[in-house]
Amino acid sequence: MPSLGGATGWFNSEPLGPAELRGRVVLVNFWTLTCINWLRQEPYVREWSQAYRSDGLVVIGVHTPEFSFEQEIDRVRQAVTARGIDYPVAVDSDYEIWSAFDNHYWPALYFVDADGVIRDQHFGEGRYEQSERVLQRMLGVERELVGAEGLGVEAEADWGHLRTPETYLGHQRGEHFASPDGAAFDERRAYQLPESLRLNQWALAGEWTVGSEKVVLDQAGGSIAYRFHARDAHLVLSPGARAPIPFRVLLDGAAPGPSHGVDVDESGSGLLREGRLYQLVRQHDAVHERTLEITFLEPGAEAYVLTFG
Repeated sequence: MPSLGGATGWFNSEPLGPAELRGRVVLVNFWTLTCINWLRQEPYVREWSQAYRSDGLVVIGVHTPEFSFEQEIDRVRQAVTARGIDYPVAVDSDYEIWSAFDNHYWPALYFVDADGVIRDQHFGEGRYEQSERVLQRMLGVERELVGAEGLGVEAEADWGHLRTPETYLGHQRGEHFASPDGAAFDERRAYQLPESLRLNQWALAGEWTVGSEKVVLDQAGGSIAYRFHARDAHLVLSPGARAPIPFRVLLDGAAPGPSHGVDVDESGSGLLREGRLYQLVRQHDAVHERTLEITFLEPGAEAYVLTFG
């Protein structure tokens, strides 16, 4: 197991190293606070930490930020509190631990035995039963699996109806942009929605600056529209220095009603207070192709990536 010495801070623990972990089975979980895949995995990691702690398991979360605003220590603290994480979390803002493990994914699990040897690893969601069996074998216990059930944004995706991929909005990784005349990079520009969007296309309306990792609204009343096929639609947002920023969500041009997400009411109203993932839509009936439009009533909103479930 590589060193955790590159951490820039810790939550729920003093710094942990070989001396503190000697003879313990360790599960290392790489995460970043806006990652929907980690959010859906986290209920299982919490359950394992609590269920096997007395058997000698130490779970260590390693928060390595994907976006620049996730480096803010208060954001990480809020995420630890909001998710009910009580196991140690190393803050890896400089990617030192990430590099030491040669890790490339969020979330990532590394299973370390009592001799400090990595015996297994898993990247992404899923494989929960097998992962728990690995922990049991390493701990020398055998009993019924604990399982887990996620609620809200932590709920498992509706994989059978998921036909829309994660979509980044900044020009570094952005694709499927459909506003007329394309995007201008790193400069303020007025955009319009096209007459229609095809599945998995998105567009801007109003005055925006398209940066490398995000789009930033320069004038109140700007919108993002997306044509998707999924039960859930999420958007990673930050208010920058302008919080709070009210917004309105429409689904096929109307208020979402019972298909609103946890961060929106039935009328489509929501409030951007802090940087995190916001659930805008959870279709309550049959899942089918829909058009999402989110309009910000004040300038300053920063949008990073749309994810679906």
